[in-house]
Amino acid sequence: MPDVQSKPEDADKKGPSHEAPPITDFLDRTRFPVDPWRLVEQQFSDENLGTTETVFALGNGYLGMRGNVEEGRDSHSHGTFLNGFHETWPIQHAEEAYGFARVGQTIVNAPDAKVIRLYVDDEPLLLPVADLLDYERAIDFRTGVHHRDILWRTPAGKRVHLRTTRMVSLTQRHLAVMTFEVTMLDDSAPVAISSQILNRQDGEDEYHVPDKAMGEGVDPRKAERLIRRVLQPVLHRGDKERGRVELGYRCTDSGMTLGVAADHQFSTDNQYTCDVDVSEDLAKIVYRIDAEPGQTVRLTKLVSYHTSRGVPPRELLDRCRRTLDRAASEGVEKVEADQREWLDDFWHRSDVVVEGEDKIQQALRWNLFQVAQASARAEGSGIPAKGVTGSGYGGHYFWDAEIYVLPFLTYTRPQAARAALRFRYTLLDAARRRAAELAQKGALFPWRTINGEEASAYYAAGTAQYHINADIAYALAQYVAASGDLDFLVREGIDVLVETARMWADLGFWREDNGGDFHIHGVTGPDEYTTVVNDNLFTNVMARFNLRRAAEAVRELRELDGPQYDALVERLELQDDEIGEWERAAEGMSIPYDEHLGVHPQDLHFLEREVWDLGNTPLEQRPLLLHYHPLVIYRFQVLKQADVVLALLLQGELFTDEQKRAAFEYYDPITTGDSTLSAVAQSIMAAEVGYDDLALRYFLSSLFVDLADLHQNAADGVHVASTGGVWGALVFGFAGFRDQSGRFTFDPRLPEQWPSLTFRLMLRGNRVRVTLGQDQIELVVEEGEEVTLDVRGESVTVTTGGPTTVHLKGQGPHLDGEPAPIAGRQRADGSVIEAIVPGA
Repeated sequence: MPDVQSKPEDADKKGPSHEAPPITDFLDRTRFPVDPWRLVEQQFSDENLGTTETVFALGNGYLGMRGNVEEGRDSHSHGTFLNGFHETWPIQHAEEAYGFARVGQTIVNAPDAKVIRLYVDDEPLLLPVADLLDYERAIDFRTGVHHRDILWRTPAGKRVHLRTTRMVSLTQRHLAVMTFEVTMLDDSAPVAISSQILNRQDGEDEYHVPDKAMGEGVDPRKAERLIRRVLQPVLHRGDKERGRVELGYRCTDSGMTLGVAADHQFSTDNQYTCDVDVSEDLAKIVYRIDAEPGQTVRLTKLVSYHTSRGVPPRELLDRCRRTLDRAASEGVEKVEADQREWLDDFWHRSDVVVEGEDKIQQALRWNLFQVAQASARAEGSGIPAKGVTGSGYGGHYFWDAEIYVLPFLTYTRPQAARAALRFRYTLLDAARRRAAELAQKGALFPWRTINGEEASAYYAAGTAQYHINADIAYALAQYVAASGDLDFLVREGIDVLVETARMWADLGFWREDNGGDFHIHGVTGPDEYTTVVNDNLFTNVMARFNLRRAAEAVRELRELDGPQYDALVERLELQDDEIGEWERAAEGMSIPYDEHLGVHPQDLHFLEREVWDLGNTPLEQRPLLLHYHPLVIYRFQVLKQADVVLALLLQGELFTDEQKRAAFEYYDPITTGDSTLSAVAQSIMAAEVGYDDLALRYFLSSLFVDLADLHQNAADGVHVASTGGVWGALVFGFAGFRDQSGRFTFDPRLPEQWPSLTFRLMLRGNRVRVTLGQDQIELVVEEGEEVTLDVRGESVTVTTGGPTTVHLKGQGPHLDGEPAPIAGRQRADGSVIEAIVPGA
């Protein structure tokens, strides 16, 4: 959120030598008061509309509506987004090469049905210039409803009370509900309400004000802008008697189709007339009311969107009508009650309570609510990097979901995790084609995509991130271990494991003159500031996991189910010697280690590079990717985000405590945090190795990254992976929870400022409530039978009979301060490491 009291870069774009601001400094509490269950704004401002449009957005994983005001004029970037609904366009490479991505994909800004305009005495309500006597808007995390309550004094001095609500249904995937209530308090006046569906992608507003997002500099994190017409009109119609308007379109190149329809229920004791006007890019119903004091005017607007890869818009509009007819028949009260019931269940499963910290609690619930909004009804699609809250990253799916979002879903809402993994399975044929195009066996999942085809035009920091294969395999294995869903593994998941393992076995090679190690060359790890390298540690560590898990799964299937194994062999033409090949490659995987510095190098030659002096890099030159040519960045030891640290976190049982601490102390001072994915991983590892204060600071940085716009790009949409990572920082970091292939352990590191931390986990069909205090942990089975887990090496069996309390002892080290800078350390050849700022 806006109105940060100290410079936001200090909090999130920092080397470890910079102090993060205290929590009381993140938000202006006169504008955004503390409420543990609501995000509230009590003063309107148009200076940071992009951020507030994002943080007040609503969605259900399929349909998303940015937090634009209903009046629909002044805006940073209007937006209504439908997960997977995209246009394609030819990628123009300055110099062509074989295998480059050819077809770009960009999420389409769907026709905007949020628009409801108000005129009193023919004067429009325009919030930036309106005389607002009272103002509040809020999202209630318990109901999923966005409401506004406004007292407006018109230019003629008349007081008008306006109440609006907006809800995107979490139970009816294709439905949104809005209400708009107007009451003249003292005087009569002619009032007009214009409810619209406006194609902003191609058409122009009646009172066109260019989006403030236009005209900004080049930023690879933003969506591509299409300058030609995208939505080709197919049909439009209106029905005055039913108060219904409809628009249907087909995308010019992708061929995807869309239908949108709105029903209107209008009630008032005042005299009024109604007109309907529908054209290709604008459908509107205008109510003209002779409003008397105290006579409320109420409009209820039901909206439905349906999309398809090719179903004619006429049929999609039939589906819209069925959605609207059902909602009208059930009544808005039933839709709202169903929403509340869904969210009651969500919070019962997923809430995390930090005792006595209302500011943290409010921000925490906002983050968890974002994961729900990004995933609840995403079935059949992936989870975009921005969910359905903005156009950032073009609406694409990345590895972020598997590593940062799916753990939350796996341990709280397993069915949602299963749906996300099934989506990856549906892309397997496209991944096979991509692997073949890159001369590899098996399957290679695209680095960024919507439709399954690679859409990254910059292969060095895109396609070269082969680790996405292992990330998907890791998330799949984590889900199966935590849920016990062998049916998914046997029928679909195992195909993903086998085909990704085949790719690794083919991509790597044996170097007999170096002890017979298995090497993987020419890849990029999570750190996009170092590209196309040999033996990237993260890639090798995760590929090793992928190979081992695939071999284990095949062997387990052969022992458990003969017919299913035979079907697998036939389906994938699996050879007996392949399993042994994967196991040998995993066992021989090269895991570089520098004996002199005592750390795992990020890649084979990483430690040979000069070190970037982040402490003396001006904050206005951050993030580096917007101020330095990639070649400049690639020459240095400097990280966009955690890489080695993340590898040692995800595969921590294979590394010693000393190795993890050494890696954190080496890499943390040269990690910029220019990616929002970084702070959560650094927080978890800082907690594990004993940097308690630093762990909390990184956590708070992640917690407020969008609410306080710490990366100054919240306007492009919510950083969904970061919101999932916030849960991970609490559960994996401060609670020290680990799942080692179905063996559940705790090694807590609760911040000393917090009396307790409470959350729930779904473990093999059992819901366990965990309450962590400073000197004990209480475990309760709320649903299911018994669960066995370890608490600091002590085996504990938790049953349904009541709480099991374990007193904590033997806690690891607590370290003050931060890791020392790298400059001044000696390399093996005796040279002293120096840190410099390029161009200084």
